[in-house]
Amino acid sequence: MILLSELKALIYKEMLLEWRERYALNGIVLYAVSAVFVCYLSFSVKTQSLSPVTWNTLFWIILLFTSVNAIAKSFMLERSERQLYYYTLVSPQSIILSKIIYNTLLNFLIAGISLLVYMTLLGNPVQDFWLFLANILLGTIGFATTLTMVSGIAAKAENSSTLMAILSFPIIIPMLLMLLKISQSALDGLERNLSMDELIMLVAMNLIVFTLSLLLFPYLWRS
Repeated sequence: MILLSELKALIYKEMLLEWRERYALNGIVLYAVSAVFVCYLSFSVKTQSLSPVTWNTLFWIILLFTSVNAIAKSFMLERSERQLYYYTLVSPQSIILSKIIYNTLLNFLIAGISLLVYMTLLGNPVQDFWLFLANILLGTIGFATTLTMVSGIAAKAENSSTLMAILSFPIIIPMLLMLLKISQSALDGLERNLSMDELIMLVAMNLIVFTLSLLLFPYLWRS
């Protein structure tokens, strides 16, 4: 019960801060929409030159970089005095859980907006939409969990942006490859059981990163 009440208060705090500083959220949405529009201008859609493979690859590249921009600020904007204040009030597990939950919700919202604009401008070649949507959900959870933990580690270093890119690369790239493969199966309308191995691997990777975050973050928080 204590953990739930702490989570509720911390998530509400994250939402309130995001609402007060709406320019950050607006900037992220503008970044995603602008990236989609640039792709629309770069590829001659009217002549149907954009293949499903290119459509799939561009979407996940846009979503990945948008997620990095959205989640990178999770711990980097927290001052040391505020972190010390949180340390006296709540447990480190509540801190990392609230960050992961909030970033997952934010990431899924941005992914939904990006997908809507993307399909409006570049068409919708997806044949199995529910598999594609489930893949987006797993991808946003994986990106949010990984980048939130890496952001916490990188915030302790001076060159945090570079360190975040280096630390997240070994986890994000295999995850991105599986996401691309599942999405391509959804675009081609293949049977869902052909993507079951990749889906299980994605769930396993998300659980591993989530568990490691809960186990390692208390040591990081005390440093």
